[in-house]
Amino acid sequence: MPDTALHLRPIREADTALDYPAVMGSQERLWEIFGPAWGWPRETMTYEEDRVELLRHESEAAAHRSFNYALLDEAEPAILGCVYVDPPERIGADGEISWWVVDELVGGDSEEALDALVPRWIATE
Repeated sequence: MPDTALHLRPIREADTALDYPAVMGSQERLWEIFGPAWGWPRETMTYEEDRVELLRHESEAAAHRSFNYALLDEAEPAILGCVYVDPPERIGADGEISWWVVDELVGGDSEEALDALVPRWIATE
């Protein structure tokens, strides 16, 4: 991401140890955003359920059906958020795009950078 030490890369099943604490540490807010539509992330989601979910994301990306990108810093010690590119649910749409950052980044420079980047990135792809 320009002007930050952050980058996006495809999420993998191997990222479960990074993804699970990010998701569950922000579970209440993520449920408010995604819960009604996706039923995710449940308060009782287990590490194994998250692993299976990431495996599904990895498989869908390999098949070019949908894409999930992890937001990380250079050292990649933790997932800081995600970007989802999914097939369209609405007629005439090219896709469904959503993204989030962990609670501690909400309202900060990293969230602002992601909010600016994603629409530009999608528009150029």
